Amino acid sequence: MSFFSANRFIPSASRFSHITSSYRALRNMFSTETATESDAADAHSYLLNTSHDLLEDHLAAKESELDFALKDEHIDDVTFSAFDHGPLYDRYDESGPSSVQPGDNNDFSEPGGSHMSLKGDGDDARPALDGTVDQQHVPVEHATTPQDAAAPVAMHVDGPNSMSKMISDEFEMSRRTSLKEGTPEINVAIPAGATGLVDESNNPLSGGAQKRSVGGKDTPQSSNMSIKQESPGITTRPSGYPPIGKNLPAFRVKSSIPAHINVLEFARQCILAAQSSRLNPFALHPGEYELLRNHITHSQVTVYLNIRNAILRLWTRNPLVAVTKSEAAGCARDARYFNMAQVAYKWLVRNGYINYGCIELQSTAGPISRAKAKGGKRRTIVIVGAGMAGLGCARHLEGLIAQLGEQWTNGGERPPRVVVLEGRKRIGGRVYSHPLKNQSKSTLPPGLRNTVEMGAQIITGFEHGNPLNCIIRGQLALRYHTLKDDTIIYDTDGAVVDQEGDMLVEGLYNDILERVSRFRNKPPLPQTVEGDRRLIQLGRDPTNDSGDLISSLEDAGASQTVPSLSSNKIKKTVNPNALMGVEKSAGRAYTLAPGSGTNVSAADAASNMGWQLRPDASVMENLNLDSVTHVPEFPTLGATMDEAVRQYQNMVQMTPKHIRLFNWHHANMEYSNAAHVNELSLGGWDQDIGNEFEGPHSHIIGGYQQLPRGLWQSPTKLDVRFNSPVRSVRQENARHIVECDNGDMIEADEVVVTIPLGVLKREAIIFSPPLPEWKTAPIQRLGFGLLNKVALVYDTPFWEPDRDIFGTLNEAELRDSMEQKDYESRRGRFWLFWNCIKTTGRPTLVALMAGNAAHDTEVTDDQELVREVTDRLSKMFAPAVVPLPTEYIVTRWKKDPFAGGSYSFMGPTAQPGDYDAMARPIGSLHFAGEATCGTHPATVHGAYLSGLRAASEVVDSMLGPIEVQHPLVAPKAKQGNPSLGTGAGTKHGRDEMDSVESRNVRQARNEDLEISITAAILEQIGERPHKPERTGNNPYLLYTRDHWHSVKAECDEQRRAATGDASAKASKDHIRTVLGAKWRNAPSQVQQPYLDEASRLKEASATAAAEYKAKAAVWEKEAARIRAEVTAGNSALGGDS
Repeated sequence: MSFFSANRFIPSASRFSHITSSYRALRNMFSTETATESDAADAHSYLLNTSHDLLEDHLAAKESELDFALKDEHIDDVTFSAFDHGPLYDRYDESGPSSVQPGDNNDFSEPGGSHMSLKGDGDDARPALDGTVDQQHVPVEHATTPQDAAAPVAMHVDGPNSMSKMISDEFEMSRRTSLKEGTPEINVAIPAGATGLVDESNNPLSGGAQKRSVGGKDTPQSSNMSIKQESPGITTRPSGYPPIGKNLPAFRVKSSIPAHINVLEFARQCILAAQSSRLNPFALHPGEYELLRNHITHSQVTVYLNIRNAILRLWTRNPLVAVTKSEAAGCARDARYFNMAQVAYKWLVRNGYINYGCIELQSTAGPISRAKAKGGKRRTIVIVGAGMAGLGCARHLEGLIAQLGEQWTNGGERPPRVVVLEGRKRIGGRVYSHPLKNQSKSTLPPGLRNTVEMGAQIITGFEHGNPLNCIIRGQLALRYHTLKDDTIIYDTDGAVVDQEGDMLVEGLYNDILERVSRFRNKPPLPQTVEGDRRLIQLGRDPTNDSGDLISSLEDAGASQTVPSLSSNKIKKTVNPNALMGVEKSAGRAYTLAPGSGTNVSAADAASNMGWQLRPDASVMENLNLDSVTHVPEFPTLGATMDEAVRQYQNMVQMTPKHIRLFNWHHANMEYSNAAHVNELSLGGWDQDIGNEFEGPHSHIIGGYQQLPRGLWQSPTKLDVRFNSPVRSVRQENARHIVECDNGDMIEADEVVVTIPLGVLKREAIIFSPPLPEWKTAPIQRLGFGLLNKVALVYDTPFWEPDRDIFGTLNEAELRDSMEQKDYESRRGRFWLFWNCIKTTGRPTLVALMAGNAAHDTEVTDDQELVREVTDRLSKMFAPAVVPLPTEYIVTRWKKDPFAGGSYSFMGPTAQPGDYDAMARPIGSLHFAGEATCGTHPATVHGAYLSGLRAASEVVDSMLGPIEVQHPLVAPKAKQGNPSLGTGAGTKHGRDEMDSVESRNVRQARNEDLEISITAAILEQIGERPHKPERTGNNPYLLYTRDHWHSVKAECDEQRRAATGDASAKASKDHIRTVLGAKWRNAPSQVQQPYLDEASRLKEASATAAAEYKAKAAVWEKEAARIRAEVTAGNSALGGDS
């Protein structure tokens, strides 16, 4: 998911079913994008290049003063019909913003209201046009008439992803929201915990809702369970459950291990949970290794990993509710491992693997006695920047301060406060969804504005550890559109490039990438240690955990360098017209194998692909790249690949069309890295390879900015201070003085700098003392690239509305040239178009400008760009008439003073450890941002992960590292040492001891036999088939799904009219009653689609159940046969079963 650039997360509907609508309300609450913070950044003279005023069109101002303020206690839907009326734009003024939304005022400080603000707070801060965009409204012949918002778009959920499968394989759904067909590309993420509360500790002392195993399901008991209705969508602990860290119930072994799930299935879920959290389920993370190396034995590593993976399972199953200490302890199978479970829990919490994002966390801070109270000011943490890194850091710090609050209060001080300073008048940084001028005729669901992405746009897969999965789909439940891999490419004359020729060039391009991969820098793998993979897969702890500590075995080879699981999962197949670009993008995927292509000569490889060799070429001919890889001091990827293309031209028969296609792939590479290919380091350009996430790529419907907005406002509003660009950070004694351009000065104990690399490069912030050379050197060596966009809005689409993406080839400066250099300046010009109808709600195309073209965009007149792209589209879609756009927006990120470009890349002089050096703190001065995340640079999720990392570093700086008790694991009680009262020393006592030992021996033999049987079954026939998930086939529930919000709005209005209270809300029971009456009285033409859908779902469920029954019967029969064979073999060897 580059800064400019899935399967569904389906919960069990039996959990929290009574608050599902509240979570949907939360989803809509965040998607409405009310303009409490400015929705655009400052307007500067470089924004609008035209001399005439195109911002004076006004519509009726009937609802321009609409009050969007909501109470904290009652977060609910906000209708935005006002966007179809009222003045959307004021006259442009360089001293102020160039874009204003209805109900906005001129307060840029955003001190008050929000979607969760108290009544009376100012929830109408004026949005300003982002400093990166130019927006014009092209007059059209017919004026647009404002119309009411369209009916809710039908949502479709198709098939579980690996996480949802892990969640619901064994937990049959009593009711699953199956969404209406008709718009299959629109997906809604329903929170994982929207229908239940996770707490598998069957501890009656907890006083909270406990998950019980009933008929193979997890069902919450109703004892003392009370969800705060005043905060729908923000799940808290049940009312009877004590605050985290206070009066916790006694720990109980296995209380978080469901008894109704067989051990193999539980182990599978735990392994998937670790993989879904970016952790190796079979090896310690380097951080865990350093923490535990002096405290556990090699055998205990397996025990620790089983506990850690089980804790992650609790979180991934329901990221709406925090995992507690008692739940973590319940993942241990022996009371001796309770301390180990607490260490695993603390490490996962502090490092942002669990309990992160937009969830409510109870504070453990207690009262401070006078005897303990320390004098002085409350400590302050200042975060510079409210982009994804800054907001992620602030939100995680708030969560850590809540969960660790007692550590401050026990020491006699109040928990610290967190302040975020933002230079812009909006949040999000390079995540910016610009509202379109015309908000009428929208096809989006009610409550969503028509926006177009100026910066980040693509989510490059939710699976395999993307932290945004839990937030977007599990907590905020944002709607998203899954992109289809049906890309086509148009040639310069408008003809569609044939797929055979496209794949032929792509195959050769992949071959070159494989051959140059041998020059890739190979960073050293971190030191760690593996557990017993077989036992972890079987869900077993070792029977004997004694031995030496792993630190004492390092020289003996117990510790080792264990590669990440993802480092070995490099794709070996090429998906024709795939959407995934090189690691970060959404253009085209490439096979980045570790040099396998070098085993075959270049000519032979090309011939095998289908290329026609030249008559004078030998099949043994190979590439010689020494002139571009060894001679230059800093070789680049572009020069190396261009030389390879030149040599391939001497081996195979190529045409100018082939060269245009090669350069289209170069443009894709330049888009992915935001840099010209000749600026990319040959050895390090793909240094993050192997860390890609999996699953289809997606767009957020209604605007990506809903994500940072959710982080800002949920569960409580962060202290973000807008219009506060930081001028300097100077250290005085043990504190920092942060000075802003507006004159504000804040004393801080810890400072986290999250500004983009481009801003660091131009030294916009003065640090005193100056940053050390080890920090400034990577700042200068790393590149900060540029990508720009041209967004085009039309009244009606003239392209294929259902095709998400298409590309275009560019002609060389010298027509039909065979020289790569002749394509450099133009190959990235409008090379790719995204069809954004599904996500903006209006017929919209977004054209990308990559490489040299991105820099040309900064200085090219808007009208010229629009004319050029219109001519290009006219050729592509002839004979259709392509009109001028009714609205267009051009980004210029290089000129944005708060960005200075788009995202980072490995420049020619960059060194392998530069990203790590960027992340390293300088005492109490910390750094975050995508350019500090070496595993996921240039991505939104990378920026967020860096914020989690920085938050952990801040807490470590303030509280110290996690304390590990020694000994961490108590030694086993010797069975031969009877305690008092057992008859020690008597014949009766010895008989009892012999009996116990005999039982233990038999038990161990039976366990060994069972492990052998299980291993044999897995090896021969695999896992037992999984039960199909139940689908919601009640037509009334399907009807309720589509009409809840509209009926709720009606009921709320009636309630307000009846009571005279402007904030009155209808009860859910009343809404359900009205919905029931509407359904009963609905005409047949309204009911029939839901009846048909329910019938289809029933048929599909019956078919799936029959298939499962047949497969399960075959599996059971084979498993019984294998069990009998293994048992017989064990008996023949003298085993005791």
